[in-house]
Amino acid sequence: MKYIGGKWKAVILIHLIEKKRYNELRKECPMITERTLSLQLKEMEADGLIKRTVHTSKPPLKVDYELTDFGKTLIPILKSISEWGMKTAKSNKNIQSVE
Repeated sequence: MKYIGGKWKAVILIHLIEKKRYNELRKECPMITERTLSLQLKEMEADGLIKRTVHTSKPPLKVDYELTDFGKTLIPILKSISEWGMKTAKSNKNIQSVE
């Protein structure tokens, strides 16, 4: 749980199953504040789950995030959690599905 615990880490990791630019990630996760997203990405990079690649040295920086080989080991678990969430949202009117 150290690696995927918390409110947003699993959500971010699911979106990073495919390599993404920071701005793409921001658009796909509008419910996560920019500060929180940035902090969570830094934590997951430090934990070895994601890799950050900077493509330019001058602002605006173009930054890609992708799962490391270690991070990719979580894909089956993340997909199972996502499927469970979708099924639960369909059967429970109190839960709103965000697809």
